[in-house]
Amino acid sequence: MIAIRGARTHNLRSIDLDIPHHAITVITGVSGSGKSSLAFDTLFAEGQRQYIDSLSPYSRQFVDSMPRPDLDSIVGLQPTLCIDQSQTTVNPRSTLATVAEIYDYLRLLMARVGTPHCFQCGEAIIQRSPDEIIASLAALPEGTRLNVLAPMVRGRKGLHQDVFTKISKAGLLRARVDGEIVEVESLPTLDVRKNHSIEAICDRLVIRSDVQDRLGEAVHLALQLADGTVIASVAQSDRMAPNGDSIAWEDRMISTKYACTECGTSIAEIEPRIFSFNSPFGACPECGGIGTIPTANSAAKTQALSIDLEEAALDDAKQCSACNGARLRPESLAVRLGDLSIAEITHLPLVNAAKWFKQLVLSGLEAKIAKPILDEMLHRIEFLCRVGVGYLTLDRPAYSLSGGELQRVRLATSLGTGLVGVCYVLDEPSIGLHPQDGDRLIEVIEDLRDQGNTVVVVEHDEAMMRAADCLVDMGPGAGPLGGTILAHGTPTQVIESDASITGAYLNGKKKIKVPSTRRPIDAEATIQIRGANLHNLKSIDVAFPLGCLIGVTGISGSGKSSLVNDTLSKAVQWGLANPRKTISGPFRSIEGVDKIDKLILIDQRSLGRNSRSTPSTYTGVWDEIRQVFAQTRDAKQRGFKSQRFSFNAGPGRCEACQGQGQKKIEMRFLADVYVVCSQCGGRRFNRPTLAVRYKEKNVADILSMSIAEAAEFFQNFSKIARILESLVNVGLGYLSLGQPSHTLSGGEAQRVKLATELAGTSTAKTLYILDEPTTGLHFDDIRRLIDVLQNLVNQGNSVIVIEHHLDVAKVCDWLIDMGPEGGEQGGDVIAAGTPELIAATESSVTGRYLQPMIKVV
Repeated sequence: MIAIRGARTHNLRSIDLDIPHHAITVITGVSGSGKSSLAFDTLFAEGQRQYIDSLSPYSRQFVDSMPRPDLDSIVGLQPTLCIDQSQTTVNPRSTLATVAEIYDYLRLLMARVGTPHCFQCGEAIIQRSPDEIIASLAALPEGTRLNVLAPMVRGRKGLHQDVFTKISKAGLLRARVDGEIVEVESLPTLDVRKNHSIEAICDRLVIRSDVQDRLGEAVHLALQLADGTVIASVAQSDRMAPNGDSIAWEDRMISTKYACTECGTSIAEIEPRIFSFNSPFGACPECGGIGTIPTANSAAKTQALSIDLEEAALDDAKQCSACNGARLRPESLAVRLGDLSIAEITHLPLVNAAKWFKQLVLSGLEAKIAKPILDEMLHRIEFLCRVGVGYLTLDRPAYSLSGGELQRVRLATSLGTGLVGVCYVLDEPSIGLHPQDGDRLIEVIEDLRDQGNTVVVVEHDEAMMRAADCLVDMGPGAGPLGGTILAHGTPTQVIESDASITGAYLNGKKKIKVPSTRRPIDAEATIQIRGANLHNLKSIDVAFPLGCLIGVTGISGSGKSSLVNDTLSKAVQWGLANPRKTISGPFRSIEGVDKIDKLILIDQRSLGRNSRSTPSTYTGVWDEIRQVFAQTRDAKQRGFKSQRFSFNAGPGRCEACQGQGQKKIEMRFLADVYVVCSQCGGRRFNRPTLAVRYKEKNVADILSMSIAEAAEFFQNFSKIARILESLVNVGLGYLSLGQPSHTLSGGEAQRVKLATELAGTSTAKTLYILDEPTTGLHFDDIRRLIDVLQNLVNQGNSVIVIEHHLDVAKVCDWLIDMGPEGGEQGGDVIAAGTPELIAATESSVTGRYLQPMIKVV
């Protein structure tokens, strides 16, 4: 077992815990009770520290700067891997296939058994003989200036002295190095760290009737030096070169290996890198391998940092007209496997890709070559399908994946490696999953355990808790009221424990009750969308009744977000901004937008980009707190204004850390490490600023307070109290005022946004749209959130929630259930009505899981 003794990280109260090896241990408890402090900031952090301890002296020089978890000891700790929800990449080049390590295998497969076609005329490419190459060049118009070159190095790092020696021994006097013609006797010294291209100049000649023999010698020499490839650099007398030269030269790559018999087009050797959109040899020259061309609007937005990369890439960028979004050169896209190009293969959803690869017919040597590659790809694809993301396409941009989707992709990738004897630490892997998909995820985690690994899961999902070998319930409250182990043992033992809050919900002593009556539905007060067809939506008609709580349910990938976030919210937003214009979009028509006067979309995107953003700055409450300090006698005597108490700018912050309280140490091949600032000790401010106090507290003390503590501390300031109480009401009282926003989970970020809106004034005709607001919430926190949502509706507002959690679904007035499957097999409305009606619908997967929870009509 892993024996943890005296763990005191954050709010942990010197706890002792034994985690069994080769078992699934689920750590649960109310939000802020210390689950992450135990699993990630203690267990994983110590595992990471021990790993770095085993590295070279160069790497270990950073160890002293890394904070060691506050505990007495950990014994029996295995190598530890953390698979959390962090967005490990926002690179627009990354796709599901690259993150899951599938694309490299696919590139290799295309290079080894793909059939090249001419990208000009579509005919299959065949080899051209040296005589055919000579004849085609001799047929150029008389007087054409021609350079015959042997491509010996193409985009490779190094000094390449052996290549220059080979050129010299061939008796040649000149070479083209990185586009510049140089004399062999006075070659430049190349930068060993940069990519270089080197072509030997075999001859420079002018096409005439008597040049045949000389041309033949040059071509044969080039083919010999460059292993069957020659570059014919032809002068274009009608064009000026980009560098200002009077004549431009056009390179034509000709190969004895591949050439089109119809139009004479040749391509270089088929190799894996020509299928990489991250390589200049494969990337589309127009878009650079991105697939889109930024518009002036998106470029301005990105430069102003007013939106994130995903919005810039999707909302305003237009598809590249050269590659039609496929990212690759035409030569690369012309290589086909079966009847598909690599772009068409990656556009398949994972479930379809698995079927296609299994049905691929190859024969003889090709089948033998392809088998190990196909086995590796199918191994990974099938794991991805098992963790519930089979509806995603291989070319799906990585930045567009939700935290839960990305975590499951990384989980499937880890599972596919077959590691044994590892301690995996998972952060709510069930987020974003329908209960049906959750069951499959549990099977995958059980496989991970059965391979010989230890799995520690921070989780609120009831099915995951019941499937655990060991269940740990933490609490009883959040922040300073948590940090203790209420119950520890098998799920049955925890369920029977009187001290366990989670156990009380699991055994039915506590429950979220189904309303005795549903709100009546007014058929006239609806927003009606007809013919919605975005993404996988099957031209559906959907009515959203107003003045009630609406839940949109369905398995992962069934079209919920496409319908609500990408169609409804954008149409309503545009309609409210342009009330006198007809709303157009991916639908035939939309009606009823005039029945509301405000839209509030609350998603799970991060509140801020760096550690300067905090819940207190996002909500605006820190501005009010700074005013309080500026009005103190100490501040007035020193002449301090409110700006003095800002940690983002001004004279009051610690200059050593720029008011962040910590410094970043770049670890190169490991994740960056943040260490406490030695100047201010993590307090963000300089000494004169910290000398100002209100009720014996300085500004650093206030930032360290939990939101619940601060709400009580500032209860006499109505505006501050209103904002802080709103945060407490949505279950965020355990967060500190100064916690960096980028450390918040998607669910926490969403609830901060919700609390900010709740602290403002409501028009009673507002439409709220929330995307899985229960993310990261315990049963007890969900009960409080439901109360907040119901109060919003009671005030005359309308609330739409995209949700998988059945406790939320069962209390809704109206459900819209999507399906029947994910991806291409989804996009239909299975049923719409009360939860009782959905539960009675045989074709509804959601209904089957709702049946035990409500009375079916």
